[in-house]
Amino acid sequence: MAKSNSFSCSACGASFSKWSGRCEGCGEWNTIVEDKGLSSAGPSKKSLGIRRGKTIPLSDLSTEETPPPRATCGVAELDRVLGGGLVAASAILVGGDPGIGKSTLLLQAAARFAQAGVKTIYVSGEEASAQVRMRAQRLGLAQAPVKLAAETNLRDILTTLEAEKPQLAIIDSIQTMWADHVDSAPGSVSQVRAAAHELTTFAKAQGISIIMVGHVTKEGQIAGPRVVEHMVDTVLYFEGERGHQFRILRAVKNRFGPADEIGVFEMTGSGLAQVTNPSALFLSDRGEPSPGSVVFAGIEGTRPVLVEMQALVAPSPHSQPRRAVVGWDSSRLAMILAVLEARCGIPFAGLDVYLNVAGGMKITEPAADLAVAAALLSAREDVALPADTAVFGEISLSGALRPAPQTENRLKEAQKLGFTSAIAPSGGKSVSIKGLGLRQASDLAGFVGEFFGAG
Repeated sequence: MAKSNSFSCSACGASFSKWSGRCEGCGEWNTIVEDKGLSSAGPSKKSLGIRRGKTIPLSDLSTEETPPPRATCGVAELDRVLGGGLVAASAILVGGDPGIGKSTLLLQAAARFAQAGVKTIYVSGEEASAQVRMRAQRLGLAQAPVKLAAETNLRDILTTLEAEKPQLAIIDSIQTMWADHVDSAPGSVSQVRAAAHELTTFAKAQGISIIMVGHVTKEGQIAGPRVVEHMVDTVLYFEGERGHQFRILRAVKNRFGPADEIGVFEMTGSGLAQVTNPSALFLSDRGEPSPGSVVFAGIEGTRPVLVEMQALVAPSPHSQPRRAVVGWDSSRLAMILAVLEARCGIPFAGLDVYLNVAGGMKITEPAADLAVAAALLSAREDVALPADTAVFGEISLSGALRPAPQTENRLKEAQKLGFTSAIAPSGGKSVSIKGLGLRQASDLAGFVGEFFGAG
């Protein structure tokens, strides 16, 4: 068969099947040239082939664009985690343990957005409409103008959203969605990937913000392929202990705001209530100073948060001592214990070590190293640090103390909550806070010798 030639205009990019002297698209003369095709390798059915596409418009880095419009729901904790509000045409994935309160949070958010004038549709694939209405009545949201549906067929859901044209759609959950063009059961990897891709593409094309709920595996990751987290704009994790009233909404990824931002909520009989001052709430149960209790001045996203680090060190009846950690990295605890033994000569062999972050909080930043070391030494030596002292700083393997970022914000939060002294590494930017005494140490051995009389 004869090779088929194609021609295009070098001025406007219009394509033609044969050559002519004048472009019918832009009217320019002698601009139509023969296409040489793309330099894509491989057979045409498995690669792009030689057919050319359209030229995409390019811009430079100095091009100024207006920021994307945002809609706020009035819940400051949720708006903070979203980066200042809900961005139009964004795709958001919310994960969390079963029963942690994801559906409760999103139903409250849907009601607040709807009351703020955002047309909202809530699609439940796990519960019947009657169950969602019962939850809304229990939360006092029965009068909120939220459209409700119970459906799992993805094609029907997208058709309904296209006809209704809402500003926000909540899909609960992505694991229950079923795309009829994929030959696998709902909840499988291929179904979750296909449903997330279709919903994300639909959100971008129609300008609808979509929030998807994702189940969590035993390892604490959102079930399904990790590619789902790369498809969406924002990934939020809803954390907390079932037996504890505190819930943490953490932004793991956010293209429209800071990552690692947190929102703190309290589970009550009437739903989730926002906590505007989490530091005061996390420290509300502290009594007299006791050995093993140290307050850590941390930073979560852009917010300073003070939490209590609790340690217990006791003789072990077993040949292999236990190392139990709740709310912190167990590998980091092993590193701190090794540094204390190697650089300060303080052994923990034959001792069980238990570490807990009070309030159900999960700490990930390295600046908690010094507070953990202080809590371990306090529990081991049975010496209590003053109750009005906050501690923060990173410990290196050499035993040196490294300054933590945003020192001033940490100290201001401590001073605001009534703390009169703080312990931090030396070498950072000098900060002076009125009413707060700052004591600094250059290495871990000096810290141990000054505050615990050893080293």
